[in-house]
Amino acid sequence: MSEKAPLLELKKVSKSFISGGKPLTILNELDLTIYIGETVAITGPSGSGKSTLLGLLAGLDTLSAGEIFLEGTPIHNWNEDQRAAWRRTQVGFVFQDFRLVPSFTAIENISLPLEILGTDAQEAEQKAKDFLDKLGLSERGHHYPHQLSGGEQQRVAIGRAYAHQPKLIFADEPTGNLDPKTSEQVLKSLMTMNENTHTTLALVTHDMELAETMERHVSLKNGRIEQRKS
Repeated sequence: MSEKAPLLELKKVSKSFISGGKPLTILNELDLTIYIGETVAITGPSGSGKSTLLGLLAGLDTLSAGEIFLEGTPIHNWNEDQRAAWRRTQVGFVFQDFRLVPSFTAIENISLPLEILGTDAQEAEQKAKDFLDKLGLSERGHHYPHQLSGGEQQRVAIGRAYAHQPKLIFADEPTGNLDPKTSEQVLKSLMTMNENTHTTLALVTHDMELAETMERHVSLKNGRIEQRKS
């Protein structure tokens, strides 16, 4: 990966919580670099800190010690407004439970991040339709989430994540709620979208087969990163 420039760098990062009146260390002087344009899987047993790590990477949580750099700029001291602005403009999310707005159609869900950033409503709607077409859901644009299957909902969520052309996508167990056949279809949609947009993808999963399809695979153990595939 040396030919690619770093996008996010975690250096000696630790995260602790107070549990039962005692400190509980989840991440312990962890080092991790995510490079521009790569796909990387993060695995680890339940309770290993995968979600905690994802929260730190996405600026949803703050660290206890260490440093985080975004393209060489230190961001570990950013306030919540700065972190939120970065997420809004440069980051997309794909969640296990989809997290679509139930009162919005598929088109409206994909349009939402674009309109938040000031895109004209008509332009946002057209872009949403284009994404649905690429995802094989052109006939589902006016359907609400409850009218869609789990796989269709996740594909809409993928369209929403990529709609505003983010630099980085975080996918948290994106196939965790789906059966094997649907998981395969959703993963194909995710990887095709990612290849077409050349976006950096960091994916948290317990599925080792899925992890091995990424360019790089790292594992969390005892609060630190172990390289499995590079």
